[in-house]
Amino acid sequence: MELKELLEHFNNGDTLGEDFEVIELMRYYSRQAQKITMQINTQYHEPEELAFLFSELIGKPIGEGFGLFPPFYTDFGKNITIGKNVFINAGCKFQDQGGITIDEGALIGHGVVLATLDHDFAPEKRQQLHPAPIHIGKRVWIGANAVVTKGVTIGDNAVVAAGAVVTQDVPADTIVGGVPAKIIRKL
Repeated sequence: MELKELLEHFNNGDTLGEDFEVIELMRYYSRQAQKITMQINTQYHEPEELAFLFSELIGKPIGEGFGLFPPFYTDFGKNITIGKNVFINAGCKFQDQGGITIDEGALIGHGVVLATLDHDFAPEKRQQLHPAPIHIGKRVWIGANAVVTKGVTIGDNAVVAAGAVVTQDVPADTIVGGVPAKIIRKL
């Protein structure tokens, strides 16, 4: 199995985890992500170098104006898409197998977790993985230590309060906060 086929499984929302070949390929790309994130996290880099390394990590170009304050962590790396003028602050953790798209002008605060996978609830199927994408709209601001779970879309211009746990879609031009996150008000 090649990366393209693995990404198709993730992007189709296929349940994964029982096939040893798939698990081994996931682990291979996890090790590749660890190598690149170690480079990002263990020494100083000029912004252009960080952009180059991040592009290498995700396997495609990133939008111009990209900003990253390390450390940054991901356990896959190959299913992230970054638009123009995106800023990712220190300590973020992206679990991107299910796909993470961050549109232009988005701001991702300190320690944000974007998690696109769940394990099965049934103990006998616990090794199974259920992927679903996260989509962060244009000019979204996600506050420090927020968590966004699989399958969530955050609409353009929305604000996610610090510490929120977002388990449902967030409408555009809305502020959400809390655990689980609820609408606080419209912008």
